[in-house]
Amino acid sequence: MSCAGPGHGASIARVSYGSHSRVRVLAAALVSLTALAALTGCDDSDVAGPAAEGRAESPTSAPATASAPAARKSTPTPPSSSAPSASAKPSARSAPADAPDGPLRGKTVVIDPGHNIRNQNHTAEINRSVDIGTGRKECDTTGTSTNSGYAEAEFSMDVAHRIRDILTSQGATVTLTHDSDRPYGPCVDERAAIGNKARADAALSVHADGAGEGQRGFHVILPAKVKGGRADTAPIVGPSKELGERVAGNFVRETGSAPSNYIGHGSGLDVRGDLGGLNLSTIPKVFVECGNMRDPQDAARLTDPAWRDKAAQGIAKGIADFVRGR
Repeated sequence: MSCAGPGHGASIARVSYGSHSRVRVLAAALVSLTALAALTGCDDSDVAGPAAEGRAESPTSAPATASAPAARKSTPTPPSSSAPSASAKPSARSAPADAPDGPLRGKTVVIDPGHNIRNQNHTAEINRSVDIGTGRKECDTTGTSTNSGYAEAEFSMDVAHRIRDILTSQGATVTLTHDSDRPYGPCVDERAAIGNKARADAALSVHADGAGEGQRGFHVILPAKVKGGRADTAPIVGPSKELGERVAGNFVRETGSAPSNYIGHGSGLDVRGDLGGLNLSTIPKVFVECGNMRDPQDAARLTDPAWRDKAAQGIAKGIADFVRGR
């Protein structure tokens, strides 16, 4: 999924995100950005078609009520009857008891680092299908990587740690669905269950996309209204949309990145009904695709620690804005 876009200093249009005024780059902004191509490195190839590579429990564009499986970032191996991944307690960190009260004291947030760097060693286990309410999908996938080999799983864990540290410094209790402490996974249904069990005020899954070169920019994935089996997202669709809008607006401000030029029609928002991590959630939750790892311009940002810090700041501010209002 993608988080990067135009360089800093790009012209940003002010638009309305639902009932909240938010700063967001729309497709129209790409016209004005063309004049900055020499400075930003963007060109007309930014306007591209569908991703060449799909997203694993990392989204591809789909209709609001879609339930068909999305294309994958990795090529699955035949399903296996292997047992689920070893149980491990989620990693939680909260403000110390003697720390000054922060603006987020009493708030609980779950951050889900997409994929797992060890998944590649457990292909049979992660290809075991699990129930996502509206159907079945693989337990997990390996994710994508930059052309130079920087893995999405490594990126997502790094950004998740940064988000966690920002939020805990403000008094929040933050739980990670995993913290490099599991042999693989967790499966997508368990990732949702961790947030539900914590009764978190918000949950967010960190990803980066694996689309074709020239396709760049970030997008936030919102849950579609789906009902089937264990899935019933009706109660969380509205608040998740608000969470996503706040994250998108703050992400633009902190990173200077533009919304995806290949998903969301320039809005930076996409709605999907085929992701178990969203379908099975009972708390407000979104996915963030911070950039396209297969595009050289996005990859340069995603591999830059200073840019990852800005991305984490934008995501954390969006979450903080949302949970303070609950």
